[in-house]
Amino acid sequence: MLRSYTPADALTIGNATCGTISIFLCLDYLAQDNRKLLWMAFLLLPLALVCDVLDGYVARLNRTRQSVLGADLDSLSDVISFGVAPAVLGYTLGLRGGWDVAALTYFVVCGASRLARFNVTAEALADSETGKVKYFEGTPIPTSIIIVALLGLAFRMNRFEDTFWLGAIHVAGMTLHFIALVYVVSGSAMISATLRIPKP
Repeated sequence: MLRSYTPADALTIGNATCGTISIFLCLDYLAQDNRKLLWMAFLLLPLALVCDVLDGYVARLNRTRQSVLGADLDSLSDVISFGVAPAVLGYTLGLRGGWDVAALTYFVVCGASRLARFNVTAEALADSETGKVKYFEGTPIPTSIIIVALLGLAFRMNRFEDTFWLGAIHVAGMTLHFIALVYVVSGSAMISATLRIPKP
């Protein structure tokens, strides 16, 4: 399998590695309450985004087609770094109410569904002459880096746990922090079939 990897695939693996370590650092933070650990978790996700952008650039630079594993590897890496990791960051910062967890889970499922749809429909959406996909259906999952930035700001300002912006409500015995609705909006935008974004 390793022989089938291209240089672009190595960057994709770097993406997955950053996301995975970010998740582990969140768990370490919950165990040790060391703010440095969580800052490292935050910083690894922009690095994952850099890897995600560069893998396509490197593939085009080398004029190589995506490897057989490339498309699926890219999607699986994106689910880790831009789906699961941002959700774990939210949970780590205090989005642990029942409705919060439902919102985080919805976000991850939407991200996975969006990537699966892209893999299935990419050929149909591709330009007949260049073979390049013309547009994204729904927002790309790496846009979740905006949520990561928002959470980073909250962490920097000590507006997390019980002091999240906009507060929280209790419905049917479960808690919903209003900030968790950002995940719902982001997830819904990812699975939208009518929202079309030109692919660079």
